[in-house]
Amino acid sequence: MVRAVLPEESTKEISELIDVLIPLLFESLPRRDQRNWARAYLNGLVRTAGKKTVRNIAGAGAGAGAGGGGRIGIGSVEQSLQQFISKSPWDWTPVRRSLARHLEQTAGPPPAWVVRPMVVEKAGDRSVGVGRQFVPQLGRTVNCQQAAGIWLASGEASFPVEWTLTLPGPWTSELARRRQAGIPDTARSLTPAQDAVHAVQRMAATWQLQRRPVVMEVANGDLPRSVQAFAPQGIPFVFKVDGSLPVSSGGAGRHKPAPHTVPARELVDSPRSRRSVVEWTPHGRVEGAVALLAAAAAPVLASPGEDRTAPVPAAPLLLFGARTEADPVPSEFWVTNIGDRPLARLFLLARLAERVSLDFAQTCEPAGIRDFEGRSFRGWHHHVTLASVAHAATLLGGRAGAPDGRPDPVRSGTAAPRPLIPGQGPRHAHVR
Repeated sequence: MVRAVLPEESTKEISELIDVLIPLLFESLPRRDQRNWARAYLNGLVRTAGKKTVRNIAGAGAGAGAGGGGRIGIGSVEQSLQQFISKSPWDWTPVRRSLARHLEQTAGPPPAWVVRPMVVEKAGDRSVGVGRQFVPQLGRTVNCQQAAGIWLASGEASFPVEWTLTLPGPWTSELARRRQAGIPDTARSLTPAQDAVHAVQRMAATWQLQRRPVVMEVANGDLPRSVQAFAPQGIPFVFKVDGSLPVSSGGAGRHKPAPHTVPARELVDSPRSRRSVVEWTPHGRVEGAVALLAAAAAPVLASPGEDRTAPVPAAPLLLFGARTEADPVPSEFWVTNIGDRPLARLFLLARLAERVSLDFAQTCEPAGIRDFEGRSFRGWHHHVTLASVAHAATLLGGRAGAPDGRPDPVRSGTAAPRPLIPGQGPRHAHVR
């Protein structure tokens, strides 16, 4: 992947913003030298061309003056940065929480929290969390790390604020490997979806953020557990699902057929579903698109491989699907517990996943989010935390001229979406 180098005037603005962010986001770091090395690492992520390894950051002179004095040697800078990232015991959670609160104040309350998987293919078996794993996004088994970011997302910009790293069984069951990587005793081997759900629960319970709908893709087998996990906290969600998801159809009336199980795609495409049309501009594109929406209330059933057949949960969820004008049948499907919003708004919430994918490719990857090469669990979390701050500084610092102090709309363009409700003329709709 070729990474563009930011022009000097942009990096200057971003570095100035980093100076502002250090006392706001890194207040929890107990020592001044730690905050100085955080500043050095952030500047290195923004300024260093190519892969953002500690050596490259040090070689680019990012650590100049980080220790509070004059310029120091590259070897000393590299050693100090390595210590700060991989061994220093600072807690990343307060930094991520402060970042999320700062973004809510400066970029505005996000309409959704979007969970985006991140797969990093690796050679060998020493990088923390690496292993041969089946990756649904790739449709094959690869040697990789599987992680997920939770992003505060709006139609204009998105920002990662929390991360999970999935640990395959050997990383939690083999004591020597666990000790070498510094994996906490509390860490367990879960599926990527379970890791992400637990992270959302922690954010909702302890971060003191305004609760937002969670947008994420969930495999059919993980869906019942994910729904049940969010129910006690009242967390709203829009889960993208496969069209083969088994749902209940029929019943609840004298002259209706007895309840039976059908795939989600069949229920969405049935005459029973209510329908709508929405026109919107896909994120990252200039031309508009039209989607035909259909929805039905549907009790979601446990997947066929599970030993229970009762609907999960008992109350029906809203199942909806979308197709373009060229598609004969719906090709994308979601289930949600949000029953008081028009279909167009739910669809636009679901589409914020595209906004996140765009910002991941254009800003987060160039900031080095995938580039950590160490073996330390702590080091991985430190690195992705700092890369998330660099991502935010790049977006906010590069758009300092926005009229109201918020990020400008991305130039590659998302125009305001316009739902077309049958019988009405077009009107603007903003996801809130």
